[in-house]
Amino acid sequence: MNYLAPSVLSADFSMLGEEIITVVKAGAEMIHLDVMDGSFVPNISFGASVIKSVRKVTDAIFDVHLMIEEPVRYIGDFVKAGADLITVHYEACSDVSETISGIKNRGVKAGIAISPDTPVTVLEN
Repeated sequence: MNYLAPSVLSADFSMLGEEIITVVKAGAEMIHLDVMDGSFVPNISFGASVIKSVRKVTDAIFDVHLMIEEPVRYIGDFVKAGADLITVHYEACSDVSETISGIKNRGVKAGIAISPDTPVTVLEN
């Protein structure tokens, strides 16, 4: 199955809830939420509290992409905020298996992203 997952980074943050409603009405079944900490990546975006706020406006699938150092520390926060799918970066985890297990044990789907310069073979296990 294919999903259209528009990222909220292109939204007007002063109208974030309304913009999410607009894209869902236009056919988006999934909303992509890029969480950036300013450490793993140079930009800072938003955290679990923003996701919790916009969760109230839709029951679309929330695809939460954590571009943060040691995301295992915050899995519970993002699950409580309404994440349906959490993707973490291989390079940001000291123990990828523990992080993925932490996501799945909370009943949420898990994904792993890799940086362009990381060989895909790191994911063999």
